[in-house]
Amino acid sequence: MAKMLIGGELVDSVSGQTYEVRNPATGEVVDKVPKGTAKDVEQAIGVAESAFKEWSDVSPEDRGKMLLNAGELIKQKSNEIAQLLTQEQGKTFFEAGLEIHHLVHGLEFYAGLASKVRGAHVPLPQKGAYGMVIRQPIGVCGGIVPWNFPLTLMGTKLGPALAAGNTIIIKPATTTPLATLLCIEQIQKATYGEGKQQKTLPKGAVNVVTGPGGIVGEELLKNPRVRRIAFTGSTEIGRHVMEVAGREIKRITLELGGSDPMIVMEDANLDLAVKMADIGRFFNCGQMCLGVKRLFLQESIAEGFVGKLAEILKQKTVGNGMKKESRMGPIHLESQRKEIEEQVEDAKARGAKVVFGGEKAKGGELDKGFFYLPTLLTNVPDDSKVSREETFGPVLPVFTFKTLDEAIEKANSSVYGLGSSIWTRNLIHANTAIDKLQAGNVWVNSLHYGYDELPFGGVKASGVGREHGPEALDYYLEPKGVVIVNV
Repeated sequence: MAKMLIGGELVDSVSGQTYEVRNPATGEVVDKVPKGTAKDVEQAIGVAESAFKEWSDVSPEDRGKMLLNAGELIKQKSNEIAQLLTQEQGKTFFEAGLEIHHLVHGLEFYAGLASKVRGAHVPLPQKGAYGMVIRQPIGVCGGIVPWNFPLTLMGTKLGPALAAGNTIIIKPATTTPLATLLCIEQIQKATYGEGKQQKTLPKGAVNVVTGPGGIVGEELLKNPRVRRIAFTGSTEIGRHVMEVAGREIKRITLELGGSDPMIVMEDANLDLAVKMADIGRFFNCGQMCLGVKRLFLQESIAEGFVGKLAEILKQKTVGNGMKKESRMGPIHLESQRKEIEEQVEDAKARGAKVVFGGEKAKGGELDKGFFYLPTLLTNVPDDSKVSREETFGPVLPVFTFKTLDEAIEKANSSVYGLGSSIWTRNLIHANTAIDKLQAGNVWVNSLHYGYDELPFGGVKASGVGREHGPEALDYYLEPKGVVIVNV
């Protein structure tokens, strides 16, 4: 049975209770994990506070060395981690490997930034005085992570937190704690320093408390000793996080839902755009906050584009992620599949046409899991659920437009504003979209992808603050103004 990690030790919950983690492709139990309580969180906060005193005094260069070594240790366990991730989340083994690669790259990125934090010298009007701005770590941070990319989204919180000198408590999704625990075990072994002076990460610098969000996550939000919350998840839960954490005036970032538009002009590289529409929508079974969720095609290319994309979907093998032939795994939760079915049925009832898919993937072993066919819809009305809501699964609605201004207006009609893309060879079109699309990120002729080097986050109902990039460090450091007077 798996254990929580508190204070550098693998432990059970103080309640002694456990719950099962099941494979969404087979329904089989993968493992049992402790059902954490508020007392477990309090214990984790205590050891994290103690570890903060030591870790914040470690030189930034050594913090960077530790993160680099952590990445190497994770790479050494990558096959075992990928297998666990596939079994608990459902994604294909290939996709799990890519997620681990992204996690390691993020740790390496913040390893390089750890020693690059800068302050400022500020001239003051008072004679013989000058000011400085120094940036200091905040203290104990909480990272609340969803189930769709549990490792990548854990890394976007852990990397900058540790690089800045903070300590952190990770709360993984109840359904995907196993690969996270194995990764954190490796990070706990990471070393820094040279020779006999070599040390490991202080016990308690990184902790993992498993269990229900309403208990474990809620304690992280309420407890005043946790000074920073980084949350990735639905907009609905994000509102609750903001409300509860706000009572304690915590620093927060929220990376929430999205309904990313992909706009394809008639002058685009259409073969590339078709390929990227497939990956951008159906990678990870479409369970991506920044996935392509609304496809806008200029009228002159729409029919041919849809035909080519449908042919790709017909060749896509849906199945258990551990099988080499599988190109798309199951929906992670049965409740999620039911919601997707309702959204598709609503679109059909309003006049949408199913070009491909639109139903469960059935037969043999598929009946054991939460499988759904990749689905392509046309003639989708603007008032349908797949147009207005976030569709967190392998469903792509297609819309047509005459002019770029019309496409941008439709794209901006969503309450969300996470990512977006335009596909064109016309520089004026590209710059217009960059300027006018209401989104935290705009990709031009590129797949929707969260690069570690660039800030990532949303506007409107898609969130507050930024992860990734040097900008993420700003949310893990407190600026302090200092005045020095020569006397």
